[in-house]
Amino acid sequence: MSFGDPNTPYNPQAPAAQPGYPAPAPQDMPGYVPYGYPPYGTYVPEGYGAGVPPLANWGRRVGAYLLDGLIILGPLYGLGFIDLARSENLATAEPGMFFLAGVVYTLVMAIFQLHREGSTGQTTGKRVLGISLLREADGGTLGMGMAFVRKLAHIVDSMPCYIGWFLPLWDTKRQTIADKLCRTVVVEVSRT
Repeated sequence: MSFGDPNTPYNPQAPAAQPGYPAPAPQDMPGYVPYGYPPYGTYVPEGYGAGVPPLANWGRRVGAYLLDGLIILGPLYGLGFIDLARSENLATAEPGMFFLAGVVYTLVMAIFQLHREGSTGQTTGKRVLGISLLREADGGTLGMGMAFVRKLAHIVDSMPCYIGWFLPLWDTKRQTIADKLCRTVVVEVSRT
């Protein structure tokens, strides 16, 4: 075999190594996989490089959603029941000061959680359970506007018999319909 033989599977003119650096691997060798690529079958969002965090499982997502619901709505119901307990006739009870305080708390906390999800990718429930919401394209945070649009898109998850909420159980990217519409993924992160 000579250097001019077209049947050779290796590049005869492989570049020489720079002093202090290893020789580069030939790019046309069969089976060559560049360093940093994930194993076959692993989902890698567009724009990500090596070190992509794993996608969050459905159980963590549901747990974070329930925890956020408890944080946002729990005080509203608790304060409403206090108002009911203070009323003399349950049939004619009207919302009182405690219930109104609960409504104000719920609105403020909902906006706060939306801001946190848009700016950090994590609501309080997501942070406790170690998951984060990121843009699929580059792994960045959504911003408060897109986080709100994603919340509205969850209406579509509920429409066909709530099937969109269960979609992450079998979807390769573990996305709900709202995630697909808004191009987001939920990944596991370290718990803080």
